[in-house]
Amino acid sequence: MEIIAAVSAGAGAPLTVRTLTLRAPRPDEVLVRVLACGICHTDLTARAAVPATMPIVLGHEGAGVVEAVGGDVAGVAVGDRVLLTYQSCGACPECAHGLPGYCAQWAVRNAGRFGADSPLSSESGPVVGAFFGQSSFASHVLTTPRNLVVVEPDLDPVRIAAFGCSVQTGAGVVAEVLAPDASSVLAIFGVGAVGLSALLAARALGVGTVVAVDLSPVRLALAAELGADLVLDGGTDDVAARIAALPGGGASHALDTTGAAPVLATALDSLTARGVLALVGLGSSPVPVDVAGLIGRGKTLRGSIEGDVDPKVFLPRLTEWYRRGLLPMDKLVREYPVHRINDAVADMVAGTVIKAVVTFP
Repeated sequence: MEIIAAVSAGAGAPLTVRTLTLRAPRPDEVLVRVLACGICHTDLTARAAVPATMPIVLGHEGAGVVEAVGGDVAGVAVGDRVLLTYQSCGACPECAHGLPGYCAQWAVRNAGRFGADSPLSSESGPVVGAFFGQSSFASHVLTTPRNLVVVEPDLDPVRIAAFGCSVQTGAGVVAEVLAPDASSVLAIFGVGAVGLSALLAARALGVGTVVAVDLSPVRLALAAELGADLVLDGGTDDVAARIAALPGGGASHALDTTGAAPVLATALDSLTARGVLALVGLGSSPVPVDVAGLIGRGKTLRGSIEGDVDPKVFLPRLTEWYRRGLLPMDKLVREYPVHRINDAVADMVAGTVIKAVVTFP
């Protein structure tokens, strides 16, 4: 079938909205008509890494409606509204223990497929598809039941599209990895889409004190509006000291979304004895770690992918929070029609939008 998709031809080239061919579903696949797709910084990172000779359709925060199911698919029906997320095998030990983000086949299943294995093609040559098992910068995608979660039909796809990655990462790492409580101090370093999702989860879970650290006055103002007890300019040199001055002697829990070495150093310094710092951002440079400081104060440095959650379990929890008004996505999301996807990307890069979401007619 013919579809429209935003095709990336490398870091220096704008995305081009083109007509492509999508093959028919295989017996284990689901055809989804995409209504909305969030733009994640992972999309931008992947775009920068893909050579111009290998055009690719990115996008991995899709929301849409099921249009066809393969003969081997169970539990999904035509007409279902769905959220799309990453792909996992469902059979390895990590998947069996409810941690599909650590699937043994993660790289193979989420890096995208090309050549004869790609579901996408064009008149001018091959196109890489199935990025994160979906490639949702497109009007239609082929995916698998492991990639999707059925949601209530009245939920706005534009507002909930990012639940499949950015929101579940930020909210999940707070709920499932850090698990702070009413006596805790949580410091969040970087309050973009992931960091603000973490903040909202902390408020939903009744965390005692939440500190937001960022370089952007606009994001800090939004963090305060969304419930941060203290907002700090990350460009100053007293961030760790100000957090350490809080009752309890600092942050019992911290989250870094930036991956920047200086920020990580500050985050570690802000921790109390036996405090925990979770990392979800990938930086471009090595991170020096004061091992003596970690050991001497019993601190924990811990990585997390996709919030350590099982999307089949956690995304329904997010939709419940959304219904209860605990995830005010209107304050995070800006909508762009697909023909303006380059404007959306530019706004993401400039930091003038928290979460850009593209829509398809």
